[in-house]
Amino acid sequence: MTEIVSAGGERVHVVESGPADGVPLLLGSGLGGAWFDWTPSVDLLRSEFRVIVHDRPGLGLSPAAARRPTLDRDARIMAALAERAGRPVIVLAHSMAAFAAEALARTSPEHVLGMVLVDPSFERAPRAPLPLGAALTPVCGAAGAVLDATRLARVAGPFGRRLALRHTSRRGEAVPDGVVRSVYGRGTVLGTVLAEEVAYREMAVALARLRSRTTFPAIPLVVLTALADAGRPAKQREWAEGHERLTKLSPLGSRVELPDARHMIALDHPDVIAKAVARVREEVP
Repeated sequence: MTEIVSAGGERVHVVESGPADGVPLLLGSGLGGAWFDWTPSVDLLRSEFRVIVHDRPGLGLSPAAARRPTLDRDARIMAALAERAGRPVIVLAHSMAAFAAEALARTSPEHVLGMVLVDPSFERAPRAPLPLGAALTPVCGAAGAVLDATRLARVAGPFGRRLALRHTSRRGEAVPDGVVRSVYGRGTVLGTVLAEEVAYREMAVALARLRSRTTFPAIPLVVLTALADAGRPAKQREWAEGHERLTKLSPLGSRVELPDARHMIALDHPDVIAKAVARVREEVP
């Protein structure tokens, strides 16, 4: 089932599958991602779980955002979707979506049964950036509009997506090219990708501040670490150490290191995702 729903003051595209009475899984994609990033993993999970994948505002098939990307906005959207599920959820968050997932657990722990962080973004000591997000987000939107009007979005978007996957996935797309073009050929999506790039550092700083005044609940937590595209050995160690710190957020935290995996684990290694979800489910009281 696919629909546009109201969540946290925004309109977002949601794709739901699996048994209505199954344990709900709430899935969030990485920076600029779309619902189909999770397709191979959903195929393994939907027989047992109620799988809910959402596109953040302006991405995938979601309408343009009413507000610019912020940690608070994205956490509120996830909280609203968890509440809509009618019971606490297990959250699966890839890359930058891990920021909002952690914020959700800290601010609305009643909504979260457990969590799987899929090669999550991590900033050891984020510095407060110049507050440019509010000023630059309209510029990003205008750039997307120009790409639409000149029809350059139809070429630039799909090309950029292919270029990104070339470095982050060995499998490539799990959906037909027409689906990819229908999403990444839209100027709204490209403008939103730029806006999320601008917002990334501000979100990392906002999460660091949230950590200083809140606690992370003692929930089952699995962190998946991909190292094949993390860079040189020193960078790989730094990435793994950062993920180890995330693991320690919860006394029930554990980590799975994948030396040969690239960033798009949900595309390339859906079996690893399914095992992580099963582990979290088993550890839920």
